Amino acid sequence: MRTPSIYSQDDPLTEALKPPESETELERRARLEEEAEAKRVSEQIDEDLRLERESMKRKRGDVKLLLLGQAESGKSTLQRQFQLMYKPHSLEQERASWRTVIYFNVVRSIKHILNTLESWDDYIDDDMALDSPTSKYMGGSRSGTSSPVIMNPPLENNNAHSRSASPFQGNAATSRSTIASLRRRLSPLVTTDAALADRLSGGITVSGSGKGGVFVRSGWQARTIENALGRKRGRVSDEIGPKKPDEIQDVLVQDVSRMLDASKDDIRELWAHPTVKGLIVRRRLKLDEWSEFFLRHITRVAASDYVPSTDDILHARIQTMGVAEHIFDVNIHGKSVSWHLFDVGGARGQRHTWVPYFDDANAIIFVAPVSAFDQYLAEEDPRTNRIDDSLQLFTQICSSPLLKNAHLVLFLNKTDLLRAKLDNGLRVQKYITSFGERANDYETVVQYFRAHFLQVHRRNNENRRVLYTHFTSVVDTKATQRIIGNVRDSIFRGYLQSAALV
Repeated sequence: MRTPSIYSQDDPLTEALKPPESETELERRARLEEEAEAKRVSEQIDEDLRLERESMKRKRGDVKLLLLGQAESGKSTLQRQFQLMYKPHSLEQERASWRTVIYFNVVRSIKHILNTLESWDDYIDDDMALDSPTSKYMGGSRSGTSSPVIMNPPLENNNAHSRSASPFQGNAATSRSTIASLRRRLSPLVTTDAALADRLSGGITVSGSGKGGVFVRSGWQARTIENALGRKRGRVSDEIGPKKPDEIQDVLVQDVSRMLDASKDDIRELWAHPTVKGLIVRRRLKLDEWSEFFLRHITRVAASDYVPSTDDILHARIQTMGVAEHIFDVNIHGKSVSWHLFDVGGARGQRHTWVPYFDDANAIIFVAPVSAFDQYLAEEDPRTNRIDDSLQLFTQICSSPLLKNAHLVLFLNKTDLLRAKLDNGLRVQKYITSFGERANDYETVVQYFRAHFLQVHRRNNENRRVLYTHFTSVVDTKATQRIIGNVRDSIFRGYLQSAALV
């Protein structure tokens, strides 16, 4: 007997797929719709697989760049400099969302000042000594780094600001009365802190976010605008759709803007108050660079028609949660290459999220804030000096087998703040005893820190790879973009060599 062909009506598969003879018209339409949907899904899967194959083929020629370093080292600011250089239109699209961040930075700074004043009873007297660290031992060998042993000296009373010349004194009752009045008038503005934080984080709370801000995930800029409008993610309103980001009105931001405009004189008075200045000089009130930047420019920031400048965006502080990918098309000598830049959260509790990105990384920029010699890890580990933590982290990066072939660049960052601290008389030896009796000038200090990072690299350099070192202040656009150009060229040379093209 002849075997049925696949085209035969006697084929068992054909028989099995045949609709029943009793099928109604309604059932037939439903069956045809199901078959059409199944076909559509199958074709979509085929298309997705095709696109994935093409993407993988393209990515073989892409550059994967990791920005690594501790929290508040300047990684996200460096990412914004890359964005400004290679994708400026995207920064322009985000400009409106940065207004929320800057308002949050200002409100959080005012809240911190008022809380600190309250803890000192709104007054400073002549007998208050300069601040000294409180713990007896910092950093050192317990983590196996080659960093210096960092210790704290006894409390010092012989500060550079003599009591006889102290400009901070006045009538205690008058000082307290003035600050109490400012606190009362600024209270409505300070209460917006929680709402602004919730707007930025989308309601996500993370323990240990610190006084510097809230944690945000990748894509927070768009979500900030969506949250402001009460829109669900992915839903687009016909009314809102055609508007540009700077045309969208956020009720919360508008309320804060009005409060800032009405309170700008009070904020200036608070910032200039002798008690506040005295607490800063005596290091009882410690403000980050972004706090001082925006408080110095409060008249401009509080203006009703305020639009964040690029310099404002570079100074704004917001903490990254997880790993955010940014893609730039970089043209080098006529060849366009896609760079995948990964900006990571630097807090100790987030560093485990870096590892999955190590495997195929082409290059690393490690950012270390050299101005942080007098700072500690606050909530994470208040006994560990931030320079020591950077050296420990750099040791882990240099010794990682997954990163042994990655191009390595070191940014010794925040050199402008380092210079300012030294010019103001802050002594490195007070916080890092191994600094010894070296001259407390900028060049000596910065070369001292550089030598320790180079020592870590030498001890963990089996592949004899070059370490490219740069002294940076990543808020300085002109200087940073010149350095980015140099880094781009050196990374691209390594990229060509690894691809066996040169």
